Amino acid sequence: MRIRTLFWGLAGAAAFALAGARGRVRTVEVSGEAMLPGLRPGDWLLVRTGVRPEAGDVVVARHPERRDLLIVKRADHRAGDGWWLESDNQRAPGRSDSWDFGAVPDGLVMGRVLARYWPLPVKRVP
Repeated sequence: MRIRTLFWGLAGAAAFALAGARGRVRTVEVSGEAMLPGLRPGDWLLVRTGVRPEAGDVVVARHPERRDLLIVKRADHRAGDGWWLESDNQRAPGRSDSWDFGAVPDGLVMGRVLARYWPLPVKRVP
């Protein structure tokens, strides 16, 4: 069972690396607690760039007031020419989302999160 899991993990990583070489996939590290419980600080994400998100997708965008800062948020709904992006954990210290800065223009939404790839899931023994 472990060999099969390792094989598929390596095959998936190779596929993402190939797509990444074409500039369509990038990696992003989560910082802060705004996306708890689903995403934790230190999680690494694979992000598909250049795709239009749908409501409910977790996306990576440039902060509208600090363009050098990338943010990971949930696309809640379309708002004019952009997206209303919200944190999953509205009580997180220092949380910043569309409730603070309004809708994020389409041009600042970089892509949709495909998967969390690190850390690897821990198998718990009951």
